[in-house]
Amino acid sequence: MKWILLFFFLLTTSLFFLSFFNTLFFSQKRFEKRISYYLLKDDEKILEKKNFNLLVQIQLMNEKIKKQLPSIKATDQLEILLNKAGLDLKPEEFILFRWMATIFFGSLLYIFSKNIIFFIIGAFLGYIFPKLLIKRKASHRLLKFNESLPDMITIIVGCLRAGFSFPQALKSVVEESDSPVKEEISLVLKEMQYGGNIEEALYHLKERMNSEDLELMIQAILIQRQVGGNLATVLDIIVQTIRDRNAIQRQVMTLTAQGRLSGLIIGLLPIILSFAIYFINPEYITILFTQKIGLTMIGMGIFSAIIGFILIQKITTIEV
Repeated sequence: MKWILLFFFLLTTSLFFLSFFNTLFFSQKRFEKRISYYLLKDDEKILEKKNFNLLVQIQLMNEKIKKQLPSIKATDQLEILLNKAGLDLKPEEFILFRWMATIFFGSLLYIFSKNIIFFIIGAFLGYIFPKLLIKRKASHRLLKFNESLPDMITIIVGCLRAGFSFPQALKSVVEESDSPVKEEISLVLKEMQYGGNIEEALYHLKERMNSEDLELMIQAILIQRQVGGNLATVLDIIVQTIRDRNAIQRQVMTLTAQGRLSGLIIGLLPIILSFAIYFINPEYITILFTQKIGLTMIGMGIFSAIIGFILIQKITTIEV
């Protein structure tokens, strides 16, 4: 019976979240689509006044809700993080999704355990999980960008030696590269086409992709624009330097893989084991949460696990 209730709970909450997001955040896209549809029909069809007013009211309600959300004015860093992760989400959309995940995971653990403590734990996990997921996606995207950076610079060098200008070389990069290099360089070209100069466009690229190798390339380009010289030769040397650094970084990652895995196991094993014991025999582990000595042992264990995890991370983190 519990599994049937859990299934219906997951189904109803998923449908509710989907309908809520669809109504709140995609009404503008539907609104623009309908307006463009009727404008292109040359008066063959006329949008009814009732439907038009309904769409306008939905859009006004959407904007009003967004303005009432907490901390909307202080979401510049969140917007930068979403851009780094390559997600087409607005900060207010992410904030609502985060609170929905908080309620969902808290309710899910409460259904299994019937204990308010696990509701708090689930709510906490649901609150931090979306942020961790986005940070992980941003780090993977940055890693993929760094791996493609030498090929991107090689394309630029080849175009410059063939007589192309720097913006034309960037267009060649967009045509021949894959994501995320293609997306980021496309944004650079769009900023230049909308009136921005190369220096500002490259600076914004550096903000989105916090890469030391990219910063090295940008500094070389800016210095060459000020003092002159052969940019192709300079970038060729930078490519070789980046390839050597990447080779060393891969070797370091291989040598420290066992230590990083040990730190992950040390951090997650007590939590997973505690949940497993609770679901197998709740009375066996409940005493830890009801006695003072049990709470003291839990606090000491959490503190020791955090210290061990931090020390292992410090040991296995080697800057190249």
